[in-house]
Formats: sequence, structure tokens, C-alpha cells
Amino acid sequence: MAQLITPSPSFHRSWLDAATEFDGVHIDGAGAENVELASLDSLPAFEAFTAALVADALPDTPRKPGYVPCTYLWIVDGSTFLGSLAIRHELNDFLLNEGGHIGYSVRPSARRRGHAAKALADALPLAAGIGIERVLVTCDEDNAGSRATIEKNGGVHEDSRNGKRRYWIDAN
Repeated sequence: MAQLITPSPSFHRSWLDAATEFDGVHIDGAGAENVELASLDSLPAFEAFTAALVADALPDTPRKPGYVPCTYLWIVDGSTFLGSLAIRHELNDFLLNEGGHIGYSVRPSARRRGHAAKALADALPLAAGIGIERVLVTCDEDNAGSRATIEKNGGVHEDSRNGKRRYWIDAN
């Protein structure tokens, strides 16, 4: 059964295999923006990467301008990495309009099995624990799978902005 966990170096090979499946496409919720996959081949580099992901939840952690504190979680089943989920602790203008509080992705070979829906459901109480009462989740207009995932978790469509459907979900 898939579950959300804190990023761990023990998933090094499985994470790299999953990242390769995305074939260069942005991996929502992974925290791997501007990271070359080849740079994570060594275990020490991957350990540093996972430590940075964990540290990003702390308010005082240095981060790029425009980025907010974020809790990164991984969707795993046993020793297999299935995907990523990010809970952004606050909304800046970009996140309010397009990105939302929660972003997620499931590796292509594990899609259409309910992993995203379960991960989102499991993340809602964690968001509430951070103090987020109403969670904004967005998806591309043409992403029927993500739309179904959000609606299955109680998402109420508010509007669309810049090609993104915006949904609110009560976290409690």
C-alpha cells in the first residue's frame, strides 16, 4: 500500500529511475527544479539533496527569492518510489494564481492506480497540522486525471487562471 514518507536516501536508485521516466518534463512536488539528474548519481549528492528537501520545511532555511517554506513528501510502496508531493506552507502571488498549496506527481509507470488521490487525501491532515485550513490545489486545464484526483478529495472549483484550474479543499 502506498504511503507518504519524508524524503530518504534509501530510495536513491528508485528515485532516479522514476525521474528518468519523466523524460525531462517538470516533476511537480519534487523540489528538483534546476537540478541535473546526473548530479544526483552519487549517493552523497543524493543524501545532500534529500537533506535539503527536509530542511526546506523550516522557516529559517535559506531559499531562492519567490520560494516559500515547503514540506516535501514522497509517495512510496515498499522500496519503490512512486511520486512526490509538496505542501507549500503559504501562498505568494504565483502560488495563489497557479501553483497552490499542494503539488504532486506520480511516475508515469505508476499512474491510474489511485496513488495521487490517496497521497492528496493523506496530505490534507498534514496541511491542517501546519495551519492551512483551506488548501488550494491547481491543475492544468487539460489534465483530466489530476482534475479527478482533486475532485475526489472534495475540491471545489473556484475559477481558472492562466490555464490552471483552481480548487479549494477544506483540510480539516
